[in-house]
Amino acid sequence: MNVYFHTFGCRANQYDTEVVRQAFTEQGAVVVDDPATADLTVINSCTVTHESEIKLRRFVRHVSRAGRAETIVMGCAAALDDGAIAALPSVRAVVANADPVMVLRAAGLSSRANVGAQHAAPLHRHRALLKIQDGCDEHCTFCATTLARGANRSRSVAELVAEARALAEHHAEIVLTGVHIGTYGQDRVEAPTLGSLLEALVTAVPGARFRLSSVEATEVDDSLARLLIEAPRHVAAHLHAPLQSGSNQILKRMGRHWYTAESYRARIDWLAERLPVFGLGADVIVGFPGETDEDHHATFRLLDALPFTYLHVFPFSVRPDAAAARLSAQLAPALVNARARELRELGEAKARGYRGRRRGQRADGVVAGRAGGRVDVLTEDYLSVYLPSDRWDGRPRLDLIVD
Repeated sequence: MNVYFHTFGCRANQYDTEVVRQAFTEQGAVVVDDPATADLTVINSCTVTHESEIKLRRFVRHVSRAGRAETIVMGCAAALDDGAIAALPSVRAVVANADPVMVLRAAGLSSRANVGAQHAAPLHRHRALLKIQDGCDEHCTFCATTLARGANRSRSVAELVAEARALAEHHAEIVLTGVHIGTYGQDRVEAPTLGSLLEALVTAVPGARFRLSSVEATEVDDSLARLLIEAPRHVAAHLHAPLQSGSNQILKRMGRHWYTAESYRARIDWLAERLPVFGLGADVIVGFPGETDEDHHATFRLLDALPFTYLHVFPFSVRPDAAAARLSAQLAPALVNARARELRELGEAKARGYRGRRRGQRADGVVAGRAGGRVDVLTEDYLSVYLPSDRWDGRPRLDLIVD
């Protein structure tokens, strides 16, 4: 059986796809790069925005036209499907989330007892993903992912250390991912924290560079902060800290009760004062129901004041299963788009300014890709530096100058 895989969405989805891909490979399937040559296409879906589901349906139809393959749709959108995905052309099955045993069964393959165990998951030849937990116990009113993935479920420190050791044999950087990684360990009897896990990983695998994926700013506790500040060769000086809004009124309507604009700013300011090199990104939702001009200006002022090096700006997207769909004072699309454009322009200006300040300085890079005669090297603070292929000596990790 030839199988083609495609992933929509986050790092956690990418990890899940890799686990399923390896399960198929263990059953003798051949992974192909073109859906036109596949007998089966497995698509990992995302439900974060309305646009992500439009792209999913468009891609399923494209696969149906491209060849003879049937399709299995798994992941978050699949978990919330009301029959619309199942009715798409050539869809054989819709599998909630990404349990490899269930996906194999949907494909008509029998699974051995050990299928479904966690596997090392490459992100690139020299970078890898390590999913430390799944699910989320919070209930942000805009989010359908919690509904799809369920409650927080953390893996054990011992299991994660073992997987990190295996990954480090072939990868120079390991990215810790999940749905809400700042709550890692809260569901376990031994109650490890994200900080204690990271410390255990650094101790056990000193040759790798670890990077945190999206983590809440106020969940960067003192142990995490210490590693970011004191162990720059082991922990990348980079945070992606979702903000969503700089207005406390909107944060409250979003259900994001665990921080305020002031506490977010205090934590970021504290870290920025102590990190000479610091890549900082954030997610921002624009046009949330009830967002006034002053709410938008509060967000702009906070983003402008903090040392962000990039921003991900998302117009509010109604998720039918999420509570925000029932909120009053939905905003006009033209207004939302105008506000999003303003924040994106701010993010682009901040990115240019930070790059300019880093130009000519030394950086710790890990090779992240190679194409068109160039090698893409990712620095500790999440900048891409491109080297001509003939200047690369083949090492996965190298010191370089930011250009």
